[in-house]
Amino acid sequence: MNVLVIAAHPRMNESIVNKAWVKRLEEEADVTVHDLYREYPDFQIDVTREQKLVEEHDRIVLQFPFYWYSAPALMKEWIDAVLTYGWAYGSGGTQLHGKELLIATSTGSPAEAYQAGGKNHYAMSELLKPFQATSNLIGTTFLPAFIEHGVRTLDEEGVARSAERLADYIKK
Repeated sequence: MNVLVIAAHPRMNESIVNKAWVKRLEEEADVTVHDLYREYPDFQIDVTREQKLVEEHDRIVLQFPFYWYSAPALMKEWIDAVLTYGWAYGSGGTQLHGKELLIATSTGSPAEAYQAGGKNHYAMSELLKPFQATSNLIGTTFLPAFIEHGVRTLDEEGVARSAERLADYIKK
């Protein structure tokens, strides 16, 4: 299986977990890591290039830190610009049918914060529904998300274990 990881972190060099994930995934022969903030610091996305890249892969992984209950701005811009009518959905928009979509995200808060009665009041499965709805619209199979909670409390060993778990998870 050919896997495309579209990573979006506005300060990847300052990240601990997302940077470790990217570094680990770049070691995989069948995984292409595509860092949006490195490629498009000006937010001027080459839509044709991005669509071709997506077409060449079977599984698409959207990797990002969970910011304000969503993805960072450039990930949202990528979704808006690349997943166009007539290509990703709508009349003739079948280019992604049969592909898989997976979210890989990190949170600063512990897992308990993301549940009914928790600090954030909602489960991650609820908060990720817009991505699942997008997957439904574009005809991809939405796979269960890889979520690393409480990344602020991970030590070096915990970060390494997380990167290894993600590498295994996205290739299942």
